[in-house]
Amino acid sequence: MLSSALLNAFYLLQASATTAASASEKKDESILDIIMNSSFSGQVVLIILLILSVVAVYIIVERYLTISRAGQVDHNFMNSIRMSVESGNLQAAKALCQSVDAPMARMVEKGLDRIGKPLDDINKAIENVGNLELLKLEKNLSTLASISGIAPMIGLLGTVIGLIVAFQDMTTAEVVSPKTLSSGIYHALTATASGLFVSIIAMAGFNLLVTTLDKVIFKMENTAMQFMDLLQEPSR
Repeated sequence: MLSSALLNAFYLLQASATTAASASEKKDESILDIIMNSSFSGQVVLIILLILSVVAVYIIVERYLTISRAGQVDHNFMNSIRMSVESGNLQAAKALCQSVDAPMARMVEKGLDRIGKPLDDINKAIENVGNLELLKLEKNLSTLASISGIAPMIGLLGTVIGLIVAFQDMTTAEVVSPKTLSSGIYHALTATASGLFVSIIAMAGFNLLVTTLDKVIFKMENTAMQFMDLLQEPSR
């Protein structure tokens, strides 16, 4: 009795160790292994999602650095412009604008070029420059938004194709085992998880960039307003 109980316990421990080892092997499976072990259609879907994730990360990093740089203008910039304009030294004001690589500086420079013309013309010229600068800052944001919407759809497509392949394998197999079906479903659901992961990254990055861009737009509008107020001061 005792020996048989010990023998059963030994078998249970051995089975548990085997299960844990196989689970550990599953956990150690890398992204490359998942792609290589998938069907051809699954590989295509996962590679597309991998490319989209690289593109999304590149856009997020590149746009964030560009937009953040665009909003970095010295607080004394408009004070220096004001002093130069009030003293009649427009060349110094233009030189200051040219030395600052920011949308606000280019807007003010365009306004300085239009001094002497009606205020409406000056305001319209500044707005035109602001719109052009805004288009430059918004570059690739639509692509990022498209990735956040397309990635889950591509992942879902990969899941559907994977399930079709899994059931097709099941119908052609002589002996159907749970492993035959679960392996296909595992790789099919991997496509959905990958699509959602890429979508989350793209959506979070898009919201971050939009928030950062809104701050720059506020600075641009505030700078334009201050410059127009400066031109109207002598007529008061």
